[in-house]
Amino acid sequence: MPNSDNKINIGDTWKSINKIKINISDSWKDINRGYINIGDSWKQFWSAGLSGDIGVFTGGYISSYSNIIDYITITSTGNATDFGDLIHARYTPGSCSNISNNRGVIGGGWSVGGTINSIEYITTNSPGNGTEFGELTGSRYLLSGTSNGTNERGIFGGGVSSNVIDYITINSPSNADDFGDLTVARRALASTSNTTNERGVFGGGTTGVTTNVVDYVTISSTGNATYFGDLTEPRYTLTSTSNETNERGVFAGGYISYNIIDYITINSPSNASDFGDLAAGNRYPSACSNGTDERGIFGGGNIGGNNTNVISYITINSTGNADDFGDLTTARSQLAAVNN
Repeated sequence: MPNSDNKINIGDTWKSINKIKINISDSWKDINRGYINIGDSWKQFWSAGLSGDIGVFTGGYISSYSNIIDYITITSTGNATDFGDLIHARYTPGSCSNISNNRGVIGGGWSVGGTINSIEYITTNSPGNGTEFGELTGSRYLLSGTSNGTNERGIFGGGVSSNVIDYITINSPSNADDFGDLTVARRALASTSNTTNERGVFGGGTTGVTTNVVDYVTISSTGNATYFGDLTEPRYTLTSTSNETNERGVFAGGYISYNIIDYITINSPSNASDFGDLAAGNRYPSACSNGTDERGIFGGGNIGGNNTNVISYITINSTGNADDFGDLTTARSQLAAVNN
């Protein structure tokens, strides 16, 4: 029989391998993630790649530093699946991605021995472990990252006792360079962007005093940030995401006002407006989206003093409360998220 229909014959039985299955020792197994069993030991020999809109959650705090990476398909509710491990277990890092080019980068955070400047990357559509990328301009944690998407520039802003913004070229591993400064030095802030429209925004945070300040930069050109407006409430340990070129950015959770979601129009400096609420008050969550397909995802965090594995979602272009999506593989807070 010809193999044009993606079939394989072992033991006089033809089986479809459209979903990539193989039979050795009378046991058919799915090898979509490139696993094969010989001698009762499954080994990964290739990665077929993930299809669809993928969100990836990295690191975080469990009872200590975490190296966990797990992922979801953003368009389809359900629980997260193991993706791999970070090189450096860490919490409170910043992160960004080049979106459809499938590279996510994770920078800084708190790890073994204290604050780190390490940047590593993953291929968001291909489960596996982190790979070394380079270093931030300085070690810091409680920072935030965003990018101009397929234009390949990622920026990291703020952190403990820092107003620093630095930048990388996402598709070219190397050390970060100085970009400019935030309007206010602050930590535990959140950031997002309108991607190829080149505006990045940083909102909230604390200097010891909690702030509602939002400021912005033009990602493609270095320079200091400019005041944008204010969040509806001062808060820190919040998260943010956007619908990319559709110009809506949302900020969710945080301390003091744990369950607030508010939004801005990224290309129009002004104060934020109320969007809705998270299901429960949450600090240190993480966020990603499938961009112009309008689904925003919030994963993990700390609710009532306990780490959570809850993932929830919103439709970014329509206001309303978040709905349940599923669960992370492990409850944790102070993690970072990227998407393809």
